[in-house]
Amino acid sequence: MPALNMCSVLFVGGGQREMGEEESGFVDMEWCLALPKIELHAHLNGSVRDATLLELAKDLGNKGVLVFSDVEHVIKKSDRSLAECFKLFDLIHIITTDHATVSRITKEVVEDFAAENVVYLELRTTPKTNETIGMTKSSYVEAVMKGLRAVETVEVVLSPCASTLEPEPSTSVNDASTKKKQGRIFVCLLLSIDRRETTASAMETVQLALKMRNQGVVGLDLSGNPITGDWITFLPALSCAREQGLPITLHCGEVRNPKEIKAMLEFCPERIGHACCLEDEEWKMLKSLNIPVEICLTSNVRTNSISSLHDHHFGLSKAQMFELSRGAIRHIFAQDGVKAFLNEVFDSAQTGLLWRK
Repeated sequence: MPALNMCSVLFVGGGQREMGEEESGFVDMEWCLALPKIELHAHLNGSVRDATLLELAKDLGNKGVLVFSDVEHVIKKSDRSLAECFKLFDLIHIITTDHATVSRITKEVVEDFAAENVVYLELRTTPKTNETIGMTKSSYVEAVMKGLRAVETVEVVLSPCASTLEPEPSTSVNDASTKKKQGRIFVCLLLSIDRRETTASAMETVQLALKMRNQGVVGLDLSGNPITGDWITFLPALSCAREQGLPITLHCGEVRNPKEIKAMLEFCPERIGHACCLEDEEWKMLKSLNIPVEICLTSNVRTNSISSLHDHHFGLSKAQMFELSRGAIRHIFAQDGVKAFLNEVFDSAQTGLLWRK
């Protein structure tokens, strides 16, 4: 299972309401597993298996890079505050800084999502550099691509960015003839700008995304510790991406920051993530601009951003959860042909799911 299980659904407009007992079916795990899922807020480093992290950390401990006993409890802790999550991410950055490890965790993460019946995955990751081993942002992303090609349990299909001028066919990147493979998962990459980066570094990520927009990179993400960095630092790079037609999603409202939240909403990105700390006026602005929200149910509860699922943005019946999941297709960053295929997947699943008790 992913270490942080960053599950997300999409919410556009509407208000909050109470969830009655008859509507609590959305916590039925068997039904949730059977539901085809559109995953729009998955961090590569936030989805690494605990077992893999422990194995890699132990190996680095044996090499004297870190003290394993100091980090073991950090990895094993299941419920973390938002601040503790970023401490874990700092540890993961230390553990996953070579090409082979990046490829390995990519393979495992995609196989884990496919096992949970995710049919479309936008996987976001921050391209990293490591001069000691010759890692550049470009070679980092190639290591991610290598991991996609290594997936064994499911056919992996890449789609070009929806903003590509000439529509191009989606492409299977691994050996689809292998008998072990069951089903298909569309995987698209979002390159993330970390809030610790400089304007120049952010611009480098934008240029890399533009270069790879026909190779499975479909957009940009701004993420990282929400109390670090200043929105104005990243605005030039994000504006450049917008001018070139790259879709953008922003981590917004993870903590209270009215000035930044307002500026992000005024930028009018294609989507925002989390939106846990928006006040009424900010919600009105968001809805008036019709900006979809990636609501990260498990993440928000585990990091104590929201006290429980019942206290989240809304309560949903199974029928509403199904339509919300299907509705997310409209806001993916892939091309129209992928959207048509995904709608057929939901059409096929609808009758059985909505009649299941």
